[in-house]
Amino acid sequence: MQIRFTKMQGAGNDFIVLDETQGRLGLSPAQYRFLADRHFGVGADQILSVRAPAPQAAAEGIDFEYVIHNADGGEVEQCGNGARCFARFVRDQGLTAKDSIRVQTRAGVIAPRLTADGRVTVDMGLPRFAPEQVPFDASGLTPTPQHQGEKWPLTLDGIAPAAHFSIAIASMGNPHAVLLVDDVDTAPVAAWGPLIEHHARFPARVNAGFLQIVDRAQVRLRVYERGAGETLACGTGACAAVVSGIRLGLLDGLVDVHTRGGRLSIAWAGGASDPVFLTGPATTVFEGQIELPDLL
Repeated sequence: MQIRFTKMQGAGNDFIVLDETQGRLGLSPAQYRFLADRHFGVGADQILSVRAPAPQAAAEGIDFEYVIHNADGGEVEQCGNGARCFARFVRDQGLTAKDSIRVQTRAGVIAPRLTADGRVTVDMGLPRFAPEQVPFDASGLTPTPQHQGEKWPLTLDGIAPAAHFSIAIASMGNPHAVLLVDDVDTAPVAAWGPLIEHHARFPARVNAGFLQIVDRAQVRLRVYERGAGETLACGTGACAAVVSGIRLGLLDGLVDVHTRGGRLSIAWAGGASDPVFLTGPATTVFEGQIELPDLL
């Protein structure tokens, strides 16, 4: 089967975008893995499918459905950098004339908006912090309160000696663990990232963020993403890191997040009913077509 695709990137987080507005391609997890493979396929952190909304959703003002598959072929709930690329794609491809759209994801409705400077702002919805909402198995653990937030103890037994540290937890529609570090350049992302991702206390696995506070308006961040490994940037990871820093009393309400792929801007007013806003670049790299093998 031959399919057309568009390769895009947002702050170095790269995507394959598929237009399924006229019909589903019906790809298997193995075919998503093939597309994401950087040696034999196109290569990407994630594959984004643009679909027409269900009739009931369209009647409620939803413009598109947004489906996300990780490089390992698994479907996930949310992707902030992908949402920006999604918005740029539907506008550039003439699928909408709107600057602001409403998009249905597995995690709920988001509202990307193209800005005058060429970047895209996404209303990422409300952050969640209760362990059961992440989800995080907190049984037998006692958190340490800090400002308006808390830190949870975590132990990594897969290394010698075992590592003991504290994390903040958050859901941006997908699960995140945020670990404060002195220097992201020397943080043990490659060694600890997969151990945190697969830790038994995260039943749905987790994205592991390594956060360095520069000042109250700037941070540096590396994220080991669930199902993808370390990426150059992670939009939901940037949101989770900043809202965690705000709750811990370490950051103000508007923060620039410096990732290895570029700068993202996160804004959060800090209230229980306040959504998180993510702003950053979204760029088309190239378009093409590829023959997909009939993988099982």
